[in-house]
Amino acid sequence: MSDTIKQAVQSKYAAVAKSGLSTEHSGVRGVAEAFGYTAEQLAAIPAEANMGLSCGNPTAFASLKPGEVIADLGCGGGLDVFLAAKKVGPTGKAIGIDMTPEMLALARRNAEKADGGKPLTNVEFHQATIDKLPLPDVSVDCVISNCVINLAPDKQAVFREIVRVLKPGGRLAVSDIALKRPLPAEVANDLMAYVGCIAGAIGIEQYRSQLIEAGFAQVEILDTGSDLNAYAKVESQSGYCSSGTEAVLPVVSASACCSSRSTDADLHKRLADLLRRHNVNDYAASVRVFAVKPR
Repeated sequence: MSDTIKQAVQSKYAAVAKSGLSTEHSGVRGVAEAFGYTAEQLAAIPAEANMGLSCGNPTAFASLKPGEVIADLGCGGGLDVFLAAKKVGPTGKAIGIDMTPEMLALARRNAEKADGGKPLTNVEFHQATIDKLPLPDVSVDCVISNCVINLAPDKQAVFREIVRVLKPGGRLAVSDIALKRPLPAEVANDLMAYVGCIAGAIGIEQYRSQLIEAGFAQVEILDTGSDLNAYAKVESQSGYCSSGTEAVLPVVSASACCSSRSTDADLHKRLADLLRRHNVNDYAASVRVFAVKPR
């Protein structure tokens, strides 16, 4: 990954991990529900696993089965790992991959109480970037991811890694942000827009062609029609320091509490100003991505 982008992403998501955001905040819960999580699903996992960072619910369409091995790329606080672990059961396993130590520390704490207050034993977490997965070849039945692949500068490398670790017939089930049309230059070239999941997104047809080039078949990409401005619900929630501007993206709304507060506030104000002048729904979409590795 580009060092500049990697450092920016790690900094912002580390701040989110330490922000205190959780399902107990009505705005965070509202974001999760807007992108497909049920109240029952959210109640079944630690509140801190959900920080309002999703753009869909990949566990809802991944067709997970008991005994399967699942890998979640960019697992954050463990939201989808825990839901997947419950679906694959004790004979299966859910593996979380994240490059941010603070997120992994939070996920591991959450795992200690993810089974009705007791440890969830069929989960594990690894620190790595998603273009260099620490997993053996042909070892995974299904790869899921939620609003993370758009952050990877080399998406083709990510897709090749997914093909490598999937078993023949294995599945990819991803919720992500993709572009319906090119972004305005001032948004596309803004680092904070990248970190906030917009500037790093690629077009829907480019997404499809890159998956096919990596070796996938049966590629389906569906625009869910979800309102990306749902992220504004997180604005003004307790547990983090608002920059005083309208938040439109999860990282913008949740990461103003890190140590370099004044610098972050300036960045957030710049991005919020950009997004006030451009309706994100005109350019980007929350998509469901499904693909299969041929047998």
